[in-house]
Amino acid sequence: MIKNFKNLEIWRRSCRLVKMTYNATKGFPSEERFGLTAQMRRAAVSAPSNIAEGCGRKSNADFCRFLDISLGSLCELETQFYLSCDLDFLTKQEMNTLVSETEQVRRMIAAYQNKMR
Repeated sequence: MIKNFKNLEIWRRSCRLVKMTYNATKGFPSEERFGLTAQMRRAAVSAPSNIAEGCGRKSNADFCRFLDISLGSLCELETQFYLSCDLDFLTKQEMNTLVSETEQVRRMIAAYQNKMR
């Protein structure tokens, strides 16, 4: 099943979301460095990492399992964007931009997964 994950648009878009998340969390309060900031960054990094790991698996079923993990991480990240806005760490506009990108990446991953099944 080994594919080159760097050729997958779902991997590239999820990497873009990582950059967006890191940029968004730069301005978070310093006391959140080991809290919400770290949690959001881990969730964001998990998405492209699991896509890449799944590409190295031997079957479509294994790859789909890693795509499921990516989807879960993106749901976690989306929740954290909402919480960040509620805590006034992000503006409503920033949150909407980040949530919109997260939703788009989730839809792309789900569509790719459906195509593989």
